[in-house]
Amino acid sequence: MTSDRALRVLVADDDDGVTSVVARTLTREGYDVRTASDGDAAVHAMREWAPDAIVLDVLMPGRDGLAVCRQVRSERPDIGILMLTAKDGAGDQIVGLDAGADDYLVKPFSLQVLAAHLRAVLRRREPSPEILRVADLELDVSSRTAKRGTRSIALTTTEFKMLLHLARDAGAVIPKAELTRRVWGYDFEGNENVCEVYVGYLRQKLEAGGEPRLIHTLRGAGYTLRDVL
Repeated sequence: MTSDRALRVLVADDDDGVTSVVARTLTREGYDVRTASDGDAAVHAMREWAPDAIVLDVLMPGRDGLAVCRQVRSERPDIGILMLTAKDGAGDQIVGLDAGADDYLVKPFSLQVLAAHLRAVLRRREPSPEILRVADLELDVSSRTAKRGTRSIALTTTEFKMLLHLARDAGAVIPKAELTRRVWGYDFEGNENVCEVYVGYLRQKLEAGGEPRLIHTLRGAGYTLRDVL
């Protein structure tokens, strides 16, 4: 979010009045704004347009805002999410935040307050250097590069994403279905055999220099990234 282009904000709400006034306000604030009127359109825009943040209504037809929020978090954890709702109960806010929202705003709201909340969400989402290490494996999250000792490892986007999920939960066992969901999303139309194929690709690349295995299979349980089984 430090490039010269305007920050992109997706406004997703089934109320045309809300989307139009919020979009005009944020455009005046200098953002590049697009809108979506339902959850499916919001997910499509997230994938195709790659926004920096989403202003997301909870109650929408079809896939609701909570489902969209979970989908965004599984595919693009770097996107800031400001959740909008007409419900002001503490329980409703907890559900939204637990779904992955960065902040929560109750309708009706001041447009100036919304803009301030959005700025805060974007500040919190500014990328910071992150290095993950497991044994002699090193992942640089910001540059999306991997090394095993001093050997650089060329990974595809999908391979890096899978390895990143394994590294962030290093030592824990991730079920195959859960790893598939994290990498390909809730509505992935393939099957879990694709997950096995990509684990195979990763093992080939991680062990290409004769290094010991890091990705282990626990039959009936799932996969784990650790130096010893």
